Amino acid sequence: MATVEKRGNSYRITVSNGYDVTGKQIREKTTFTPDPEMTEKQQKKALEKFIFNFEEKVKNGKYLSGEKMSFLELSEYWKKEYASNQLEATTLEDYVEELEKKILPALGHLKIAKIKPAHLQSFYNNLLEDGVRRDGKSGGYSPVTIKKDHAIISSILSQAVLWQFIESNPCDRVAPPKNKKLSEDIKHFTLEQAVYFLNALEMEYTTKYKAHDRTDDTGKKYHVPEYIETRSIPTQFKVFFNLALFGGLRRGELIALTWDDISFTSNSISINKSTGYVNKQMITKAPKNKSSIRDITLPSPVMDLIRKYRTEQLEYKMSIGDQWQGDNYVFIQSNGKQMHLATPYGTFKDIVKKYNRTMENEKDKLPDIPLHGLRHTSANLLIAENVDIRTVSARLGHAQTSTTMNIYAHSLKKMDEKAAIALDNILIKKA
Repeated sequence: MATVEKRGNSYRITVSNGYDVTGKQIREKTTFTPDPEMTEKQQKKALEKFIFNFEEKVKNGKYLSGEKMSFLELSEYWKKEYASNQLEATTLEDYVEELEKKILPALGHLKIAKIKPAHLQSFYNNLLEDGVRRDGKSGGYSPVTIKKDHAIISSILSQAVLWQFIESNPCDRVAPPKNKKLSEDIKHFTLEQAVYFLNALEMEYTTKYKAHDRTDDTGKKYHVPEYIETRSIPTQFKVFFNLALFGGLRRGELIALTWDDISFTSNSISINKSTGYVNKQMITKAPKNKSSIRDITLPSPVMDLIRKYRTEQLEYKMSIGDQWQGDNYVFIQSNGKQMHLATPYGTFKDIVKKYNRTMENEKDKLPDIPLHGLRHTSANLLIAENVDIRTVSARLGHAQTSTTMNIYAHSLKKMDEKAAIALDNILIKKA
């Protein structure tokens, strides 16, 4: 039978759960706080129901107490009972990796009822320290990475509150470090560099091969003299990088495109899925945010390039016959199957390197930016052309305009400065 003790606005409930090996009585305790909006009669009924359910859990061995459960045990329970059903496979894999590599080694041993804001603050501060990174790179983890770890911990402990393992989430009283330089650290092309890059896609590049020996299919060796080979960028990569630049698309969104997503009548493409890694395997799925599902209008020259590529791909499909194994994907491997996620990055870097080798002056060379930098370039150029932030955010597929404003705050600040100068010219210098 349960004993109930009123403590302010809540109730402490204690239930006997037998005896331990030393003969000491085991008591399970929990707290119930009724909804203050309920009537006194409703609160009494809710308390009685809670007591009954708590006694049943204790009696059947299903009661899990925050006083006894470690964060490691909670994370396993959370994965099984919540995350495996509620989270996307790619998101869950990412969360599990962060848990195993960083979070659990530091916090896994703590009982969840004993985790205090100070524990979390100490953990976040430690992640900022030099030498803590597992990849061996200098400096600590970025505020963005630490914020993600904070979100994972908070998600798990929020569920623990809902399951009534603990009374409150300590993450609510801790703020992860802010990423003050986020918008300034984003790497992208300027307008001039973006034009250089588009020109680089149309150039032919020569590669000089030294004399070497080869072995044919029969095992016979033969000598190949020195030779020079000239190649142009394949059309499908021209299309890929044009879409990344003009559409501001993510790599996974581009890799997931099928020809059904292309509308030549409306000069637009439909973004309704994305490709990512799950357990080191590529999967294509619907985006996790509804805002990521969108239609993007493209300039006519880009659509003409896509149309040219479509013709080339159909001709290629006919030429290889039964070797074709494709599923209507826009970007493909040599057998028609979906292009691998790693392919565009290496090709992008290779194009930039080859282009820079043709430039004598350093000022004419392209900077080293990541493939995702083409998406940032698209956003920054639109902002520079005074395109309203809602339109930019919608094209990028951001859930909120605040996300766009935070990422591109540096560019927006420049536009604000230009606005001030424009008003100065209009209102003051002409007065």
